[in-house]
Amino acid sequence: MTDDHELRVSKIRNGTVIDHVAAGQALNVLALLGIDGSGGEAVSIGMNVPSDRLARKDIVKVEGRELSQSEVDILSLIAPAASINIVRDYEVEEKSRVVRPDHVSGIISCPNHNCISNADEPIDPGFAVLEDGVRCDYCGTIVREDELAANLDVN
Repeated sequence: MTDDHELRVSKIRNGTVIDHVAAGQALNVLALLGIDGSGGEAVSIGMNVPSDRLARKDIVKVEGRELSQSEVDILSLIAPAASINIVRDYEVEEKSRVVRPDHVSGIISCPNHNCISNADEPIDPGFAVLEDGVRCDYCGTIVREDELAANLDVN
């Protein structure tokens, strides 16, 4: 007997499923991937769905797109428990967990307005990746994990 109250989302033919995203982060995932609805991508989002591992989680399915390594690196900053499933012809072909890099450059803006990376200098902001955030290479400002999405500079 099936439960008619169960959430059902259709499978994707080809693309990426980003699973085990912290609850409430799905829209930030879409923003960092540059998906705003204007590009015509087919996207499915599950937000605050029950999870054994996270209690609640978000899931993002993007049809017709496989993530680059730099996109996965960015994703790992706001969704460190995420898994990436590459789907081809309705089957999961690759499955991996995100791994945080030791350093990121050019994808986060330093929130310190006095930081040299915010001046008109020919430098990219760089950050050492910490367990619970990132630290600016230039001024030492620490951006905590819950503040990262607000400081992403991926456009």
